[in-house]
Amino acid sequence: MQIIIIGGGPGGYVAAIRAAQLGAEVTLVEKQHLGGTCLNIGCIPTKCLLTSAELAENIRSRSAELGIDVPEFSVNFAQVIKHKNDISRQLTSGVSGLLRANKVKVVDGEAKFTAPGTISVTKADGSKETMKADAIIIATGSVNSKPPIPGLADTPGVIDSTGALSLEELPQSMIVIGAGVIGLEIACAYAAFGTKITVVEAASTVLPMLDGDIADIGMKHIRKMGMDVHMECPVKSVEPCGDGVAVICGSKDGDVKFTADKALVAVGRRANTASLELEAGGIANDRGRIIVNERMQTNVPGVYAIGDCVLGYAQLAHTASAMGEVAAENICGMDAVYNEKTNPTCVYIEPEAAAVGLTEEQCKAKGIDYIVGKFPMAGNGKALILNGGEGMVKIISEPKYGEILGVHIIGPRATDLISEAAIAIGSELTVDELISTIHSHPTVTEAVREAALDVYGRCVHAAPKRRKK
Repeated sequence: MQIIIIGGGPGGYVAAIRAAQLGAEVTLVEKQHLGGTCLNIGCIPTKCLLTSAELAENIRSRSAELGIDVPEFSVNFAQVIKHKNDISRQLTSGVSGLLRANKVKVVDGEAKFTAPGTISVTKADGSKETMKADAIIIATGSVNSKPPIPGLADTPGVIDSTGALSLEELPQSMIVIGAGVIGLEIACAYAAFGTKITVVEAASTVLPMLDGDIADIGMKHIRKMGMDVHMECPVKSVEPCGDGVAVICGSKDGDVKFTADKALVAVGRRANTASLELEAGGIANDRGRIIVNERMQTNVPGVYAIGDCVLGYAQLAHTASAMGEVAAENICGMDAVYNEKTNPTCVYIEPEAAAVGLTEEQCKAKGIDYIVGKFPMAGNGKALILNGGEGMVKIISEPKYGEILGVHIIGPRATDLISEAAIAIGSELTVDELISTIHSHPTVTEAVREAALDVYGRCVHAAPKRRKK
C-alpha cells in the first residue's frame, strides 16, 4: 500500500506515522516546515509566549501576596522570542526524527493536482515530479484570513499572528482586530508583557465556542488586565499614523479612531488549498474547504482530506491529528470513524478555558432538557493557591438519567482538566458515575466533582443553591 500525504503538520505527520505503523509505504510532501502551523507559527509558539506572560503577570500581581518580594523586574523580549524559537526547533526536529524512525520518505516541495489521483510536486531545487499512489491524504491546513479592509494590506505596522510571534521589540501599544481565540490569546500575552492593548470586534459576543458563563468570566479578567475591549465596532479602514497605525471603526455613536504602534489582524483562518488545483483533481469543495465524510473520504476514490482544510469541523491541531489517524486506518483496511463528540476546545486566555460537549446556549437552541451544576474555583484549595481562586466549572447533564452533555471550565489547568470530561462524554457517563469516582486532594480536579455534586444540590465546599431528592 502506497500513500502520499500532502502537508506535514499535526494532521499530516500523525497520519504518516499511523499509516507506517500499519505497514504502508508513505511519502510526505511538505513545502515549508515539518510540524506545520501548530509547531512553527501557531499553537506551540503562542503557548511559549503565554507561559512567559503568565510568569510576568504573577510577578506583577501576586508575588507580594505569595511572600516573594520582587521590587523591580523587566521583560527581556528578545529572550522570550528565543525561548519560543528553541521550543519550536526542538519539537520540529523531533517530528523529523519520528518520521525517519518510521521510514516515512519526506519530499521538500509543493504539490498540486493535475488529474484525479495524480499530483505534480515542484521540489525545492525547482525540479518537478509526477506522483501517484494507492491513496492520497490532503493535510494542507489553513492560513490567516485577510479581510478586504481599505489600507490593511499596505499599511506598515499591520501584522498577523505570525508577525506577532516574531517581533524583535516589544510594542508599547497594539490594536487587536478580532476578539476570537487567536486575537485574545495574543492580546493576553502582550498585555502581561506591558503592552497597552485595544481590542475591536465587529460582533456583539466573543468566543462563541464557549458557554456564555465561561466567556463572561474570561472577558471580566481581560478587562481586569487593563485591556480596552470594544464590541460591535467593525473596522472600516486602516492608515499610517506617525510611526504607528490608525484603525478607524464604525460604532453606534459614529466613527472612532484608535492608534497604536502595531495592529494585529486576527479575524480567523481559511483553508490552505488555493495552490492545490482542487478542480483539476475533481475534488468537491466549498470555496476551498474540502468536503469529506466521517471517514475523511472526499468524493474522489482514494483521496482523503483532514484538518483545517476540510469543511465543517473545528480548526484545531488535535482535530487534525485525530482525523489523520482515521484516514490512515481506513486506507489500510480498518473501519475508523471520526467522532466530534469528544473533541475539546481549549482557549489559552488568562485564566485558560476549555470545553467539551454542548453549551447551555446550544441546549436551549435545540430544545434539549438539561440541568446545570456549577462550582466556583474560589471553593477549591489548589485553585486558590494557583491563581487566587478565579474561575468556575460548569456541568450540563440530561435530567432523567444524568448523562453528561457538556463540561465547561475556566481557571487554572482547565485545558488539562477537560480530558476527564471528554472521556466522560465519550463513554456516556452519568453525573453519578463522576461523583462516585474519588478525586485526589488537593487538586483542581476536585472542582469537577463538586460541579457534578451541584447538579443535585449536594456541593460540599460551596453553599447549597438548591436541594433535590
